Amino acid sequence: MKHSFGSDNHSGVHEKILNAISECNQDFQIAYGEDEYTKKAEQLFKQLFGDESEVIFVFNGTGANVLSLFSANESFNAIICPSTAHIYVDECGAPEKITGAKLIPVKHINGKIDLNALHCELKGFNVQHHSQIKTISISQPTEFGTLYTPEEIRKIADVAHSFGGYLHIDGARIANASASLNLQFKSFTADCGVDIVSFGGTKNGLLFGEAVVVLNKELSKNILYKRKHIGQLFSKSRFIAAQFIEYLSNNLYFDLATHSNAMAKYLAEQLQQFNQVKITRPVETNGVFAIIPTKITDQLIKEEYFYIWDESINEVRLMCSFTTTKQDIDKFIETLRKLL
Repeated sequence: MKHSFGSDNHSGVHEKILNAISECNQDFQIAYGEDEYTKKAEQLFKQLFGDESEVIFVFNGTGANVLSLFSANESFNAIICPSTAHIYVDECGAPEKITGAKLIPVKHINGKIDLNALHCELKGFNVQHHSQIKTISISQPTEFGTLYTPEEIRKIADVAHSFGGYLHIDGARIANASASLNLQFKSFTADCGVDIVSFGGTKNGLLFGEAVVVLNKELSKNILYKRKHIGQLFSKSRFIAAQFIEYLSNNLYFDLATHSNAMAKYLAEQLQQFNQVKITRPVETNGVFAIIPTKITDQLIKEEYFYIWDESINEVRLMCSFTTTKQDIDKFIETLRKLL
């Protein structure tokens, strides 16, 4: 397919990332994270998240989420998350299977956890018949592409810490959050009391590999053994690290995310010319959610690929990536105009 609005995962790999992989493919390096590339990447993460942070590299996003939650929970614990959360909807039960902890989905507002619903679930503490709530997990951006402000994150962290728990952020698209908020990662994670972050890159130009950023040292205990335990330790770690070195240097992550965010804004602006199309969510990062007429959906998908998000109302998701161009969007709009 020439272009896809189905997912930013459908895009390719940025040329600079491919070059970084090629350049590190020289000579010999010690395996399992003892190489010079991994050490350099670790220092870059410390610069972005603070000297007290620790980064653990893994293969993929589900691995990052599972390892984060595995480090924060025992099998008798419970994890509260929005009902739209990736860990609840799209990870095939892996968080529950591997951690043993129970996921408790709660009401959301445009993907953001509802604080009233959250407080309603804070019960059963010190009662042996109930799973003990230990972690709150949110996504930044959310599954709807919306954003928490630093103040909102701080409030949720305060709730988690009030019962001795932790706050986890699923940051599969965290670069898009940084670009949209125009804030450094630390200012809406470590500075807001976040304990652990799943840090994504493959949706924004990387080939493979994600990271777990530990901000609370309590969660570092045994995390390396747990990574090995769940099959997420990569022997040739330099090939993940080299990507992150390039990605985090010279603001490449920020530039790529800024572009995909801008393309989503442009797409939303163009869609507003059609009375038959209703944009359903705030467009704050690189996704546009809209309701389109059911009668044209099948044909439109054939010509301009995307996903139906909510079949009950024919709400669709249109994702932009670092490779999306205005020409791609103009072509989509013309196809839509023709079908309408």
